[in-house]
Amino acid sequence: MKTNLITRPGWHKLDEELKYLWKVKRPQVTQAVSEAAALGDRSENAEYKEGKRELRRIDSRLRFLTKRLDALEIVDHHPQQNGKVFFGAWVELENDEGDIVRYRIVGTDEIDPKLGYITIDSPMARALIGKQVDDDVFVKTPSGTKEWWINLIQYTPFD
Repeated sequence: MKTNLITRPGWHKLDEELKYLWKVKRPQVTQAVSEAAALGDRSENAEYKEGKRELRRIDSRLRFLTKRLDALEIVDHHPQQNGKVFFGAWVELENDEGDIVRYRIVGTDEIDPKLGYITIDSPMARALIGKQVDDDVFVKTPSGTKEWWINLIQYTPFD
């Protein structure tokens, strides 16, 4: 299941990508293709062929972003959410071994493992929703159920 939720910064990032592709990148590639076409025989013109491929990739991404941005629902933080885990929360967890992990619950368009951004559709996020600090969280994984404790919940980035 893929939800259509996104944080406001995530939506703006996708919108900026759409604007960049439409207003900057596509005109540049179109100009390069036009210049390559002016050189003559297109059947053996590598610059022309690669430019056309790049234009198809850009146009495909533009179509995707346009449809996706229309389908997404921006979820903003509300003060009454404080103290519980909901969409957009940063959560610090600890297990029996003392391992500490930090995650942010985001939409599928914002997933970034390097930043600890996990999708709301993931087993971890589903287990966390509605929980509070000091609650036990049981997450079903392929290797069995894992237990975590919630150390911290906040709606601003970790320092």
